[in-house]
Amino acid sequence: MKIRPQSFVFCWLFLCAMTFLFIGSASLFAQEDDPATPPATPATPAAPGVGAAGALTQPTQGGIRIDARGVVARIANQDFGRLTAQQLNAARTAYTLSDDISAKSPMRCISLNRMEKSIIESGGIVTDEMKYLAGIQRITHVFYFPDSKDIVVAGPAEGWFPGYEGAMIGIESLQPVCELQHLITALRAFGPNTEGPGLVTCSIDPTAEGNVRLQQFLSRSIGLNTRRFVEGVSRSLGMQVITVDGIPETTHAAQMMVAADYRMKRIALGLDTLRVPGLQTFIANTAPNAPNALFRWYFVPDYDSVIMTPDRTAMQLVGDAVRLIGENELVSETGERSTMGGELDPGSRAFTESFTEHYPQIARQALVFAQLRNWIDMLICAAHIHQEDFYARSGWSMEFFGCEEKFPLETFTAAREVAPVVATRSVGRLTVAPVGGGIEIQAELALSDEHAQPDRDGNVAEQRNQISLNLPEGVWWWDVK
Repeated sequence: MKIRPQSFVFCWLFLCAMTFLFIGSASLFAQEDDPATPPATPATPAAPGVGAAGALTQPTQGGIRIDARGVVARIANQDFGRLTAQQLNAARTAYTLSDDISAKSPMRCISLNRMEKSIIESGGIVTDEMKYLAGIQRITHVFYFPDSKDIVVAGPAEGWFPGYEGAMIGIESLQPVCELQHLITALRAFGPNTEGPGLVTCSIDPTAEGNVRLQQFLSRSIGLNTRRFVEGVSRSLGMQVITVDGIPETTHAAQMMVAADYRMKRIALGLDTLRVPGLQTFIANTAPNAPNALFRWYFVPDYDSVIMTPDRTAMQLVGDAVRLIGENELVSETGERSTMGGELDPGSRAFTESFTEHYPQIARQALVFAQLRNWIDMLICAAHIHQEDFYARSGWSMEFFGCEEKFPLETFTAAREVAPVVATRSVGRLTVAPVGGGIEIQAELALSDEHAQPDRDGNVAEQRNQISLNLPEGVWWWDVK
């Protein structure tokens, strides 16, 4: 079963003004970003510090920096996939875990209410094992046990250590582990006694004034050299406005969505290069024929299926892909957007199809895309817990996790603005093509009768039956043997 764009859309509504100038025969790229200097070795996320301009900065997320004013900039031109074996081994050695939690497991279980109880009884201490969900790589299952009242999430797990882009990564998989702060952000969005957010969105858009200025500039830009053209486009567009809805914009999950959006556009332009054989970029393949064409790209979660037991107390997410699709639009002289019919631009088609095909490889190098995939999993799982009212059935009110004063998550700088990125490619004539996108996640649709599949072969029920809850006091995670 494929979840299609009409019913489960990860909708890119970001008009991040990336403009392409076609003037000669050789390719060139210009960008309006801060210079990038990657760290020499992977490290744990740094504490907030003072930037070059004296502004307080926060730890990097997904290869971006957000300063105290909420301005986003790219800060790394070297991605995780380029770290040396020596760097990885040094990071592994410097970070130690107990043998039991370091062991690789095909299914590690966490009782959410038992974990919260353990934190409360310890006086509010949240351990690293809790922060990184006992090393779970992806949450693939949700179980509810009526007899014990446990709400359990589960998935494959292994030990972890500090990786690149501010992520903790698995010892063998080198992929980000799931984070408690993201899961609780999702659970709060679908918390007890709430209606749920409906949509969780992120968008990065130009101002209406910027759209008008851009169209005015383009009408008089013929004959400008590359440098003047790039400067004019950037100046006309001005700063792009970032908005997040459905979750607090000051959470780490919100920053992660912004980072994924921004990084995807840079990959499209060839400004962030990854060692992924066969990955096609937009700028290398585009041949736009309208001077005011806008290309919008949508991410669609593409699970093979969501499988439910008949009583809906056990759920499994099956599949590993995220699909990127495209749409053409036009921008009018007044800055308004309208959908175009017809075929996709060949560059847009090549990029979206290639990005989808190579998503697992992309996520292994640009870790923010693996985190984004985990975030979709968590939102669907949280929506299932909310939809089936496991809170009331278990008597779990999220006394600690649901309280910002007791468990603060809204501690990050909200992303507010990002400068336009401008790239040029010479192919013989002047043509301009703004590129756009955003994020829209409607998690509950994945659980609807239209998409959820019954557990016909009984595998999900059997997995639930293999889980033993005869646990010692204080134990909140365990492996299924």
